[in-house]
Amino acid sequence: MDNVLINRANVPAAQTWNRLRANSLSVTVPNHADAGKVYLPLPRLFERIECGMGQEVTDYVESQAFKSDFYNVPARTKREEPIVVAVSAAQNQCANTGIIVREGAEATVVIAAFAGDVDGDAPTGNDANASGDALAGSDASASGDAPAGSDALPTSAALTRIVVEAGAKLHLIEMLGVNEGQQHLESVGLEIHQDAAVDVKQYALGGSTIGLGLTANLVGARARLDINNRYHATHEETLDINHLVRMRGTSTRAQLTESGVLNEAAKKTLRATIDLVRGAKDAQGNEIETVMILGDDVVNKTMPVILCDEDDVAGNHGATIGSVSPEQLDYLAARGLSRQAAEQLFIRALFEDAIINAPEEISHRVAVERCEAELGAEIAHDYDEAAANDDAAGNSLTASDGRDSSAKADFSKGGVA
Repeated sequence: MDNVLINRANVPAAQTWNRLRANSLSVTVPNHADAGKVYLPLPRLFERIECGMGQEVTDYVESQAFKSDFYNVPARTKREEPIVVAVSAAQNQCANTGIIVREGAEATVVIAAFAGDVDGDAPTGNDANASGDALAGSDASASGDAPAGSDALPTSAALTRIVVEAGAKLHLIEMLGVNEGQQHLESVGLEIHQDAAVDVKQYALGGSTIGLGLTANLVGARARLDINNRYHATHEETLDINHLVRMRGTSTRAQLTESGVLNEAAKKTLRATIDLVRGAKDAQGNEIETVMILGDDVVNKTMPVILCDEDDVAGNHGATIGSVSPEQLDYLAARGLSRQAAEQLFIRALFEDAIINAPEEISHRVAVERCEAELGAEIAHDYDEAAANDDAAGNSLTASDGRDSSAKADFSKGGVA
């Protein structure tokens, strides 16, 4: 099996000095000779959608996928069950998915990357045509730092393109957690039309190399996008993120909130770009990042960028990078917490949030397993139990209000229906 070098992934819209080594991610991936035999490719309309990790990753995933999955959410309907795309790093799975959320419809999409086992002890899904949920069945693997000619690490990859038509609502949850010695490539493209609203929750919870890219085109008037990205990297893990929002329609709104914890010798690069295109009058975009650095050997690179080609717009960006202050440590020490315990509070909050916001079985398992790996089984179990109690309480309240609680109960328990 030959290796392939993806030379320039996650390239930002506006580049910086090459000496900073922040303009792209290079990834070595294996080329499977039997891959790429897709009987039913995606409709050609998805070819126009720009994806976050770039064309090289798009071409690679399309060449490696054994099948493509297309979902259509009918107009003015609410899909109660989430569309689930799940890939295993141990099984080198690769997914190529296209979704259309029709006018006035509402849907939830979950993308989950998990470690899995070589012997197949991993979450599995039903046939896409029967359930509307896809578990990728292809082999693809990648390596973030492996030189050409060496064996690439086990890797999962997901290419997801979504069209959100006028007045539709999309909830996108990405739960990414693979093991050390594994990698994941995640490339998302969104096309958001008039009065449509998209909220994105991203959780990058571990892996030797995680490449995460998302590009959103707000093409219609009053289109809205809200991205909340939370990440954790430790040891010598590499996390590479590229967010690009092109604001084309009038009175569009975009909010990018990034926050994470970096420990030991982790390496993280974030490129967050808001592009205020000519004609996007009254558009408003805001991006902010908060980074907690807990290791002396951490390498953190943050590139917040505003591009502007229109006068009547507003764009803001900023980043806060720091560690636990001496005052905070003194305050917590007075209450019996050591420095290590105090720092762990920030990590615990991140994983608790991931477990609470996992809407179905596979993403929930990813969050719990990564929490176990970082914080121990007891803490993960406590958070899991608390999340289950919250779900039960929410369902009880819904039932007492006289509304149908069955849909919410199924959704909270998830699973691939």
